[in-house]
Amino acid sequence: METVDPRLREITAKVEAGERLSEADGITLFSSPDLNTLGALANRVRLARHGRACYFNVNRHLNPTNVCVYRCRFCGFRRDPGATGAYRMSIDDCLAAVAGAEELGITELHIVGGITPEADLDYYEPLLRALHAAHPSLHLKAFTAVEIAFFCRRHHLTHRACLERLIAAGLGSMPGGGAEIFAERVRASVCKEKAGADEWLAIHRVAHALGLRTNATMLYGHIETPAERVNHMARLRALQDETGGFQVFIPLAYHNENNPLAGEMTTAFDDLKTLAIARLFLDNFDHLKSFWVMHTPQLAQVALHYGVDDLDGTVTEERVTAAAGGRTAGHESKQELIDLIRAAGFEPVQRSTVYEELARY
Repeated sequence: METVDPRLREITAKVEAGERLSEADGITLFSSPDLNTLGALANRVRLARHGRACYFNVNRHLNPTNVCVYRCRFCGFRRDPGATGAYRMSIDDCLAAVAGAEELGITELHIVGGITPEADLDYYEPLLRALHAAHPSLHLKAFTAVEIAFFCRRHHLTHRACLERLIAAGLGSMPGGGAEIFAERVRASVCKEKAGADEWLAIHRVAHALGLRTNATMLYGHIETPAERVNHMARLRALQDETGGFQVFIPLAYHNENNPLAGEMTTAFDDLKTLAIARLFLDNFDHLKSFWVMHTPQLAQVALHYGVDDLDGTVTEERVTAAAGGRTAGHESKQELIDLIRAAGFEPVQRSTVYEELARY
């Protein structure tokens, strides 16, 4: 493959030979302006793994509270107790929000929220049980590792004991939020109060040992360096080598409104480069997702040619990105996603939360 950046020739040869890229290779890729070569390489890997299939699911988000004791500088969602706009949903409120999910074809509830003593295991265990009893066919994907860490401290539990209680209450898998960037330099500046990288990884390790499939994320585009992005992915790759429990990697583009961090938004160039590099670097992750709520549906279409094979789902009522200035609608219908994927030249495949194929369109 021809490249306008001669530094990419050796990396291209590695990719073509199926060799693992080093962290130095990852940094080189981030420094290269040759987006076309990166995209072509990532697309080659994507097509070899999945052909022209593009996965999505029919899901909805449930954010039971925005009250949070942490003050992450990138977050526009959190509120102090009693502040204007602060809320905590009762179990009945949550059940009402989910009513009729099956008739809409929803197969997954994605549950995350603010971290507060009023929303601990005494709140969430009954909520999971109530949701599972009312909607036994829905998969409950819930709680970032940061939330699990808080529950453990609050109730004096080990990671394993906490997760076992939640599994017994109906937990089916875990999302990948709270990872942000693993570099301690960054975390000390933007999210110093929450669980650190080592604990985030440790909780996912235990989850995998218990049979839970989990996702992994990276919040990029704020104060981190390219080397810190690469190291973040390297640490995820190492845990995946160990456990095989991650399903998908989801780079999350920073949104800059209504939070103290402010700064600039990511560019489309950086978004596509980050996605392509993730596909090349994370050789042991089967799936790569463009979360269209953050990247926009239009850029997510393009991303399908840059290594992405998953567009998340219909989402419905996602509040976290919207609070940080997300400019996309909070919902795409199933048919809209199908049309979006087809227009980009790919085959829509509806999946379950754990990537069981449900239908092809």
